[in-house]
Amino acid sequence: MSETRAVLFGVGAVGSLIAKHLLKKKGIRVVGAVDASEEMAGRDLAEVLETSPSLGVQVSRNAETVLKLTEPDIVIHATSSYLHDVFPQLSVILEHGVNIVSTCEELSYPYYSEPQLAKKIDALAKRNEATVLGTGINPGFLMDTLVIALSAVCQKIEEIEVVRVINAATRRAPFQRKIGAGLSVKAFEKALRAKQITGHVGLAESISSIASALGLKLDHIHRQPIDPIIAQRPTSSEVIHVETGQVSGLRQTAIGRCAGKDAITLRFSAYIGAEEERDAISIKGLPNVTQRITPCVNGDIGTVAIIVNAIPKVISAPPGLVTMKDLPPVSATMGL
Repeated sequence: MSETRAVLFGVGAVGSLIAKHLLKKKGIRVVGAVDASEEMAGRDLAEVLETSPSLGVQVSRNAETVLKLTEPDIVIHATSSYLHDVFPQLSVILEHGVNIVSTCEELSYPYYSEPQLAKKIDALAKRNEATVLGTGINPGFLMDTLVIALSAVCQKIEEIEVVRVINAATRRAPFQRKIGAGLSVKAFEKALRAKQITGHVGLAESISSIASALGLKLDHIHRQPIDPIIAQRPTSSEVIHVETGQVSGLRQTAIGRCAGKDAITLRFSAYIGAEEERDAISIKGLPNVTQRITPCVNGDIGTVAIIVNAIPKVISAPPGLVTMKDLPPVSATMGL
């Protein structure tokens, strides 16, 4: 198998984790790095990642130049959750005919939130003979692709419920702040209104992906308001202390309804001090299927793995915009 040439587009918190993993993988060579940060521009990637020795790869703010000089097989894109924000970045990459694996949550199933942009991306990718995939641990796997796989043993399905509970104390500090840990309820609500707290992005995309795979026509998807989880006793992580009565995290629920009934319900909770971390899938049907992973899969480790493990599948896939349900099963690539 020939060496895969990869460019990193975004070397922030998640992009850096992906980069460090890529550097350990056989058969993949990081040949370029792009990031919008002025602070990173011109620095060796090893310095940015705080690794050694020098990699001879300078971080650049100019994607056009990097793509022309490096001629990569794949771009690992990790900049934003929202497709509208990343569309110009994806367009530049696709104009150079380069395949993309992205962490953008809305790109995991963009036909729900951004159908027009989805059409544009698909057309651009096909025109330039490139493939685009948005994925991650969630959305991308735990609350959608895994559900779809488990449904294969069912003759009929009446209702699906998926629950993910995360002890945020085990996650990165930016994630803990993103869910409002340590704030008062009033401060949490203010931050929510100001969109400084956005919660988990992708529940509606996961529901849409499941429904599409099952051939289920939904009436609509209802995303309930984000609720703060209030600490009943003092609790702490390494970086945040939460007093009784303060916010320790948040919970979210999204429901896909069909024929007036709840068909697909996704429940997401992340808070410091969660005692029963889990990823649980319940399919009511013939037969009933119950799956439970305890503790829940680590989000950072899982996202890095699935992004990197998807690379061979994306490179081999037909041109266009694809989702996880369109690809052969993504598995660990121990030989890479």
